[in-house]
Amino acid sequence: MASRNQGPKGQQGKGQQGRRGRGRGQGPRAWSSEDGRQWRGRDGRKAGLAGKAGPQAPRAPKGDRRRGTQGKGRPQAAHRQPRAEERVLVEGRRAVDEALAAGVPVRRAHIALNKGSQDPKLARLAAAFEADGVEVDICSKARLDAMSSHGAHQGVVVELEDFPYADLEDVVAAAGDGDALVLVLDHVTDEGNFGAIVRSAEVAGAAGVVIPKARAASVGVGAYKTSAGAVLHVPIARVSNLATAVDRLKEAGFWAGAATEHAEQDVWDAPLGGRFCLVMGNEQTGVSRLLLDRCDFSCRLPQRGRVESLNVAQAATVMAYEWMRRLWQAGREGGADRG
Repeated sequence: MASRNQGPKGQQGKGQQGRRGRGRGQGPRAWSSEDGRQWRGRDGRKAGLAGKAGPQAPRAPKGDRRRGTQGKGRPQAAHRQPRAEERVLVEGRRAVDEALAAGVPVRRAHIALNKGSQDPKLARLAAAFEADGVEVDICSKARLDAMSSHGAHQGVVVELEDFPYADLEDVVAAAGDGDALVLVLDHVTDEGNFGAIVRSAEVAGAAGVVIPKARAASVGVGAYKTSAGAVLHVPIARVSNLATAVDRLKEAGFWAGAATEHAEQDVWDAPLGGRFCLVMGNEQTGVSRLLLDRCDFSCRLPQRGRVESLNVAQAATVMAYEWMRRLWQAGREGGADRG
């Protein structure tokens, strides 16, 4: 499939643009493609459990991100400190263990330890957090009771690092000028589905995943777990308006296709390949009419069984691999023509 980047707008955002996030009071973490898409600190070291990063390096100013403009610098927005109600808290020993096993970066651990009779499990957790450079707050049970959402903290509540979401322009930059895949998720609400989609996107080599800021799953403990850590290896952009995001991707040379069971053509006949923006819908309502109207085409997965359809994570995986197959096929045919 031909690339759309011959269009009037052309390609914007050359090269890999850094994705911004915060380490624990030590400057933002950086997105790097130099070692196979790994999160690294400004000093080049991989971010650890606490998401620590080295001193900030000077950055060139970004261009104006308004549609249809480039090269006009504007000041970087300062990182906003999250309000207490926005902070993601994980409570309970099992939940905290699962978060640590999934590699979720932790900012601060609040643990109730009594000087007289310490719980061995809590003492081990406190020592492990301190060894990883996580700030440990030894506090009273009453304080944890006040922080707890349901009163089952079991003596430990951890505060997660703010996830370093990308900007849409970071995704466009990661796509470069050639073939690329971007997944746009239209209000997928289940965190497990979201994480599984990100995992498939990363395995397929996608340039990024785009999600809405409201009424949708975001990166939390469940997404870390079902993505097998892939959320740390592919840019995830949160946007206020998905329709505007699809328009921007189309300006950058992408064809947009919506996956819907109501489409007339099968995925096998749809023009996947090249620079492709795959739009996946909500688990109950599918792709919204607004986004369907923004897409160049829609397609469905053929089926022979009785079950109504695959879930959104499974369908996204099939679609992503069909895009990969088209690229592989085009590469083989191109090699045969040159021979």
